[in-house]
Amino acid sequence: MLVLAGLTASVTTASVATASVPATPPLALHNGHGLEVTAESQLDPRLLSVTVSTAALPGPANVRILLPTGYAADPTRRYPVLYLFDGTSGHASDWTTFGEAEQTTAELPLIVVMPDITLNGNGGGWCTNWVNDGKGGQPEWETFHIDQLIPWVDQNFRTVASRDGRAIAGLSQGGFCSMSYAAQFPDMFITALAYSGAPDIAYDPVAEVGAMAIINATEVGLDRVPPDSMFGPPATDQINWAAHDPTTLANNLRGLNLMMYNGNGLPGPLDSSPNLEGSLIEGAVNVDNIYFHDRLVALGIPSYWDDYGPGTHSWPYWARDLKESIGAIMNDFAHPPAGPAAVTYTSADPQYSIFGWQVGIDRKAEEFSTLENADAQGFTLAGSGAAVVETAPLFVPGGHYTVTIRSVALSATANSAGRLTIIVPLGPPNDYQEYTALAGGTKIYTTSVAISDGGS
Repeated sequence: MLVLAGLTASVTTASVATASVPATPPLALHNGHGLEVTAESQLDPRLLSVTVSTAALPGPANVRILLPTGYAADPTRRYPVLYLFDGTSGHASDWTTFGEAEQTTAELPLIVVMPDITLNGNGGGWCTNWVNDGKGGQPEWETFHIDQLIPWVDQNFRTVASRDGRAIAGLSQGGFCSMSYAAQFPDMFITALAYSGAPDIAYDPVAEVGAMAIINATEVGLDRVPPDSMFGPPATDQINWAAHDPTTLANNLRGLNLMMYNGNGLPGPLDSSPNLEGSLIEGAVNVDNIYFHDRLVALGIPSYWDDYGPGTHSWPYWARDLKESIGAIMNDFAHPPAGPAAVTYTSADPQYSIFGWQVGIDRKAEEFSTLENADAQGFTLAGSGAAVVETAPLFVPGGHYTVTIRSVALSATANSAGRLTIIVPLGPPNDYQEYTALAGGTKIYTTSVAISDGGS
């Protein structure tokens, strides 16, 4: 597995030497949302290079940004954004250096944001806030990408700053990142794509063993940190692995346009010479995607999967994947799929907000909870302990409503935003974290809530 992680690095990085570019005037990008701009330059008429510092990471992070042709000509026009991730031991510059991202998006009304998922080309952080033996702290990749970078981009560029204006994609480890972020934050993106990604790290037992070994190897062999620094030891933190796993959280992906591309590891038409490393990795990727696709099919979630046969884990295929998928991405921006009529969402967090609904659960131990079929007529909530649910703004401000819980009818008044606040009893809280040996089978309680017009 150490060898395999090293091979991943060798396949995805190659030489990143670029011609020097004369200094240009500052771009006057603003600090904000926890990011401080420490360097900025314009590499060509469309391509920007930005370096930022953040308390979430132990070192500076690089971001490459492609602006649409003519961006400056119309100061009122807004553009959708494609967030595009590189892979293990990669760099923010990889997609323009090796992946032909600038050529592929030429003349398109699109902003492309390509952030680091590694620091200085190390093994990367698998797009999670690291457990670090229970101490937490740096690196906090999820905080950087989701809580800081996205709002910073919306602050500094003329974006369509909503779900309808965002897509997310990545290759290899970055393909895990794109699907993991989409599964955790489905109200932030309309499209998620994985090019030779690893979307199952904790659901299928075979995929789980392989993924854990590779992630441990990345930690030890490339990041030079103890194993299980990222997600924690499976014996005590298995739920943290599952809570970031796209396959475990697959039901959250319902309603997104999902696209996966991968080969089977055999030499393909874009391999100019034998590529043992790329063959081994892509073969493993193929198996992982089979498990993910099978899970989507079992749940009745539509997706596009180009299991294109011969092809290795290498840039010519990812460049081709981007070219072949960019039309579908732009079509989604032109015709955004509607948000869900009723919200269903699973999370291990004790507090979460999704599509305007807010849930806070008082419980003893970390475990999954599910908000299901939430709309103006009511919802169900599964978990343990007691919860407070604030509805989306679906009601008449100041209006009176009847909330029925376990055959008990209660009166509720919508606040000035048109939201109802409802206390939801679930059941006795579990004493031990889900998936641990002491849990002995976490008990899940489901409470149904009905909402109706209560009259004047």
